[in-house]
Amino acid sequence: MIFLVEQGYTVKVDYTGKLENGEIFDTSIESVAKEAGLYTPERPYEPLEFKLGKGQLIKGFEDAVLEMEVGEEKTITIPANEAYGERDEQLIQKVPKEAFEGADFEPEVGMVILAGGAPATISDIDDENIILDFNHQLAGKTLVFTIKVLDAMEGCKDEEDCECEGNGCGCNCQ
Repeated sequence: MIFLVEQGYTVKVDYTGKLENGEIFDTSIESVAKEAGLYTPERPYEPLEFKLGKGQLIKGFEDAVLEMEVGEEKTITIPANEAYGERDEQLIQKVPKEAFEGADFEPEVGMVILAGGAPATISDIDDENIILDFNHQLAGKTLVFTIKVLDAMEGCKDEEDCECEGNGCGCNCQ
């Protein structure tokens, strides 16, 4: 029986994300992370579970999973505008070095910090200023994902996730 994934389904996938040059930037698979030099022992490497149509993931990823079959694997290319968007030069800010006096770290180019509650990458440091880039690190990039659908379930995964208010979504919430 063919089982196609649809909007509203709770889906489990394994994935590997790459840049166009083939560099892996993220994966749910431990062996791939180790092979790519991305492995972090603190991180759990497990299938990604999400509800389609909730906007929990980038648009291009969700769109690719729609109508895939359980067990199907495919590789897709997601343009920047369906991933993390284009780079926005207005999200690059100069901050005087004095603003970092008393910080519990020494600013370095490439460091990701929280500034005003938002993540920012230190992109440059000169004599007077530190340049902060608030763009997502993958903004402006075309992404290539290999996705394998491991499981899909119609409706909610459990009663706590339920939004049907007992109208028979399949999670036994009636």
